[in-house]
Amino acid sequence: MSPVRGGRVLNLDTLVRVRRGLHTPGPALRLPVPDGMTAPLGCDAIAVPARVGPLVMPRLPRVGCVYADDAHWWWLVPADSDHALEWPAPARYVTGAVVPDLPEIPELIHRPDGTLPYTPPIPLYLALCRVTGTAPSWSRPVSA
Repeated sequence: MSPVRGGRVLNLDTLVRVRRGLHTPGPALRLPVPDGMTAPLGCDAIAVPARVGPLVMPRLPRVGCVYADDAHWWWLVPADSDHALEWPAPARYVTGAVVPDLPEIPELIHRPDGTLPYTPPIPLYLALCRVTGTAPSWSRPVSA
């Protein structure tokens, strides 16, 4: 299939991003990248209930930007960190670092040294699995 002259060819990644953009419910706020930091890989976020946040934090070798309010903690991760991962409940993956249904941006409670706002997603995933008692998806038995 050749593109129309001057048009763009859409690949699967583009279509997935378009689909995600269509499902943002109601008014939403985006967690900001702090001044002086850059997000060359884009930003998504992982939300967990506030009671889980303090259990996860000490298990991480590097902590990026973390936002919190009374109900949730959010970690900034590189965009598409949900690719091939089933984040354990009660964690929720938020594309574009968009936090719907909040009246204001949560407080930044941790800012890393350097210019990158990210918490590495694999250590975060493993810490969440450990805290929630969930086996990582790649270690679960596969049924035929």
